Amino acid sequence: METRGGLESMITGYRLSAALSVAAELGLSDELAKTPRTVAELATTAGVDEETLERLVQALVAIGVYAEKDGAVSNTELGEMLRSDVPGTLRPLARTLQDPALWAAWGHLGHSVRTGENAFEALHGVDVWTHRQHQPEHNEIFNDNMTALSWKIAAAVAATYDFAGVRTVVDVGGGKGIVLDAVLSANDQLVGTVFDQEHVVATEPVSPAVTSRWSAAVGDFFKEVPPADVYLLKSILHDWPDDRCVDILRVCARSLNPGGAVLVIETILDRPGQEAQAAFSDINMLVMPGGRERTADQYAELFTAAGLRQTRVIDTPSRMSIVEAR
Repeated sequence: METRGGLESMITGYRLSAALSVAAELGLSDELAKTPRTVAELATTAGVDEETLERLVQALVAIGVYAEKDGAVSNTELGEMLRSDVPGTLRPLARTLQDPALWAAWGHLGHSVRTGENAFEALHGVDVWTHRQHQPEHNEIFNDNMTALSWKIAAAVAATYDFAGVRTVVDVGGGKGIVLDAVLSANDQLVGTVFDQEHVVATEPVSPAVTSRWSAAVGDFFKEVPPADVYLLKSILHDWPDDRCVDILRVCARSLNPGGAVLVIETILDRPGQEAQAAFSDINMLVMPGGRERTADQYAELFTAAGLRQTRVIDTPSRMSIVEAR
């Protein structure tokens, strides 16, 4: 029965995802960070039905996200991670599930398995990037999620890779520039640029201390990137099929300064310790943007096709590795 119960919990896991998403959207953990609150107080603040909120809270108390004592609800350690103001907050990740198009695309996974097609585009008629451009509220949540998830990985990359002898760095498709920020903070000799599309790219660094060595540039990484000694590509290639990855890498190879390196920062399928997370991230790439996670050997093939040579794979303290090519 225990095995049956475990499988049943897996099958019905979408219920938990939905409950957490609503709690995150309502900002319950932010309210509970101030002081324990009654459900009535939370309902008034959030502007929702008290009885229904009580049912939601009780479900989340049952799984340890919140605690309740003498009628007052408080955050647990899990609930704290849904606060907006904690480093690496998971609130934006939970809020991404507020987009009905995302839920519908996952319901279309069977189509991808049968045909090999991207589920999101097959169902909605546009790719996920176009969808987000026309849904600014969901695009903002997605960008917030990428920023939140990047903090730990950025610190791991900055601590692991030796940037000695490097002068210029470009964070390709870097969005808010979290990885660039961490790398510049750890290496005083570096000058860096975050490069992305206009509706995504940051206008200033997160850390004021790096302002004099930080800049932003707008463009399309399928067409051009600013020259640099090192390119950082975090969570970029896994969004795209092989041919488009080669296009991106060729653009980087063309603009790379002599002796420079391209650092692909991704979850690698054949690295131990992250098997389940990597495998389901791979399925997410199939459903949402139409890309895939890859093994180190598969990245080596992409580099070769783009005129680069994979030189090493460096594990970091995070779930991601650094694949270096020159």
